[in-house]
Amino acid sequence: MAFWYAEYTLYDFVVMKKDIEQKTADFPRTPGVYVFRGARKTVLYVGKATSLRDRVRQYFSGHDTRGARIVQLVASATDVDVIETDTVVEALLLEAELIKKYQPPYNIDGKDDKSFSYFVMTKEQFPRVIMLRQTDLHKGKYQDLMYTRGKVFGPYTSREQMKIALKIIRKIFPFHDRSEKSEKGCLHYQIGLCPGPYDGAISEKAYKKNMRNISLFLSGRKKMLLKKLEKEMRMHARKEEFEEAEKVKRQIFALTHINDIALMKKENAFVRINNIGVRVEAYDISHIGGECMVASMVVFVDGVPDKSQYRKFKVQSVDGINDVGAMREVLARRMNHLDDWGMPQLIVLDGGKGHINMADDLWQKLDIKIPVIAVAKGPTRKKVDIYKSAFFPVNHALIMDKELLESIREEAHRFAITYHKKLRDKKI
Repeated sequence: MAFWYAEYTLYDFVVMKKDIEQKTADFPRTPGVYVFRGARKTVLYVGKATSLRDRVRQYFSGHDTRGARIVQLVASATDVDVIETDTVVEALLLEAELIKKYQPPYNIDGKDDKSFSYFVMTKEQFPRVIMLRQTDLHKGKYQDLMYTRGKVFGPYTSREQMKIALKIIRKIFPFHDRSEKSEKGCLHYQIGLCPGPYDGAISEKAYKKNMRNISLFLSGRKKMLLKKLEKEMRMHARKEEFEEAEKVKRQIFALTHINDIALMKKENAFVRINNIGVRVEAYDISHIGGECMVASMVVFVDGVPDKSQYRKFKVQSVDGINDVGAMREVLARRMNHLDDWGMPQLIVLDGGKGHINMADDLWQKLDIKIPVIAVAKGPTRKKVDIYKSAFFPVNHALIMDKELLESIREEAHRFAITYHKKLRDKKI
């Protein structure tokens, strides 16, 4: 008797998965975009990578900490396609274009209005390029100032990568980004990242031509942009406008030699949780001198807080100031609820090496292998130190950006302090 999975028998399904996995061995180790397809070639999910081969193969690792949505995505897939790009910046832009075009369910479903961001080109005499969250896209307001929306580019999945990409683009095609119609006190003007339209340093016609170049690049039409610039360079040379020809030549060189090492580092640095459905829990301890000691558990699913699953704990077995001991108690109590609360794919602790050592010891005693990250402010409070547990797999299938990691830790901190204050006020 054949068992059916969608339109395929179980036997066909197993063979298909092996075929897809074998196909990934031939994928290039270059930047680009990958597309998971389902029945009838339907686009299920679009993602970007610095190394297409390594990233896609992670989905088929079979690691037991993969989220339910990853497992479901891989089970539903009948094929995976890849599109190479010259740079990670272009992969970021192409990913956004394909998500907009196909609206893949594993990119869109379950996302709230804060999950995606956009580049917006304003409609004014000298347009600006601004970053907006989806919630702010239709408000016509940016940093409490009104603007008229022009072209919109996106949706993008990582604001941190957007910021880096915009810095790279701006070095090639400078633009004005302030609401003030003046360059007075504008640092970007002083360092060459703003062409100075309100100081008369560039004509309106030349400025808008520059913005059209940015528009082509953000639309993923780099080849068309390069042809346009090469044509301009030849035209300036024929007219013996050698300074202008040299300027365009530098832009062409910059476009073909984009240094996006920063983007690669951001993509590879941490475990990414904001693209595929993954449950992350973060914990923090709050007290004053050991009094009214409490703990918080906050839950993020798909990189978005799920407040219905937040939990509060009164620490019961620890006396005095012992944050590590209190955290151990809370984690042990949490592990008693794996059946009714679910299994997290990652745990984030507000703490340092001591917290990681405690978690490793506890996990060994409980025979649990959930990856743990501890996040602590460095001695200067200006940088963040991150520690990983012994149970953190080297080839973990999930990747997280640092900005999101810190946001999760801060949310746990906020929730713990709020609960602590509430209990303290009741005591008074």
